[in-house]
Amino acid sequence: MKKQDLANMVNEMIGGTKTQSEAVVQAIFDAITDEMAKGGVADIAGFGKFEGVMRDARTARNPRTGEMVEVAAKRVPKLKFGKKTKDAVAK
Repeated sequence: MKKQDLANMVNEMIGGTKTQSEAVVQAIFDAITDEMAKGGVADIAGFGKFEGVMRDARTARNPRTGEMVEVAAKRVPKLKFGKKTKDAVAK
C-alpha cells in the first residue's frame, strides 16, 4: 500500500476531492514526523507509538578502508507496534 492508496481510502470514506484527501493524509504524516523531530511521542491507540529517540555517539568502522570514524549522536525514529496491530498481523 502506498500513500496514494491511503488517500483514496480516505476519499471513499469522507468524500470531497482527491486533493483534499491527499492533504489530510499528508497532514497526519507531517504531524507524526514533527512530533518525533521534537523528541516527542505520537501514540496512536491500537496501532503503535512513534517516537524520536537519541542514538548515542559511537565509533564505527568504514568497511571500505577499515578506518575507525566517529559517528555523532543523532535523533532516530522508533516505532513500537500496539497489541491490536501485532495480533492482527499474527493471524
